[in-house]
Amino acid sequence: MMDSNKPVFWRDDRMPHVELRKVQDGRKVCYAPHSHTQWSIGAITGGESTFVYRDDRYHVRTGTLVLMNPDWVHACNPIDDQPWSYLMLYVDTDWLTRLRVDAGVLGTAEWQDIATPMVTAPLWYEGYCQMADCLLDPQRDLLDKQTEVVEYLSGLMQELAGQPVQSSARTPEGILALATYLDENVAEEVSLDALCERSGYSASHLIRAFRQHFGLTPHAYLINRRVQLGQQELKRGTPIAEAALNAGFTDQPHFQRTFKRLVAATPNQYRQSVLKR
Repeated sequence: MMDSNKPVFWRDDRMPHVELRKVQDGRKVCYAPHSHTQWSIGAITGGESTFVYRDDRYHVRTGTLVLMNPDWVHACNPIDDQPWSYLMLYVDTDWLTRLRVDAGVLGTAEWQDIATPMVTAPLWYEGYCQMADCLLDPQRDLLDKQTEVVEYLSGLMQELAGQPVQSSARTPEGILALATYLDENVAEEVSLDALCERSGYSASHLIRAFRQHFGLTPHAYLINRRVQLGQQELKRGTPIAEAALNAGFTDQPHFQRTFKRLVAATPNQYRQSVLKR
């Protein structure tokens, strides 16, 4: 019998652009603020919780869909130990961008953030749950699963089109360059002095400006990226200790603690709790 306290991760190497997470009892599932490289959409399938999305806070409950842009900081946590459950789909942004172009939503193959943080219409919630059930069902054919994902997301993207993201201050080139540097040196030791030298910013100004545009300090951003790299390693079947080192962690216990804090699952749960096809 499956432990309801343990998350389930569905992946299929024939559909590498999507990954589904199912949590039946979210009372013990707590996240630190984090982000994903993928676009994400989740359904609250039971109970209620708090959804923090950048500077906004929402009270969400059964029947709500929550939407998260890539690299937007967020967290979704239980309220006073009240039971809640959810399904979360992570979608590769390049794949979704092409889908949006094909659906006539985007004119060019460049990612554009989606303004809507929540959808409460029963039609889209029920359609999402139907799609998730299809993915989780080992008896459903590959073509069936691919069709469900494409049809649902194409329709939703068309529904959400024309709702522009609120304009915000343009990210300074120096800050973007620092983020790129951190992305390229995820597994390396990086010092604040080195970041200041590269950017020309003082330490306090650098941290303040970076947090303003990414929602995380440079250190938190780097740790978030390391966990994402660790997830990629685990999906490839890399042993946990090796994945920890490859992702820039000094040892396996540090990796496990940090992974659990951001992913709300242990590395072993993430690697093993997979419904194949």
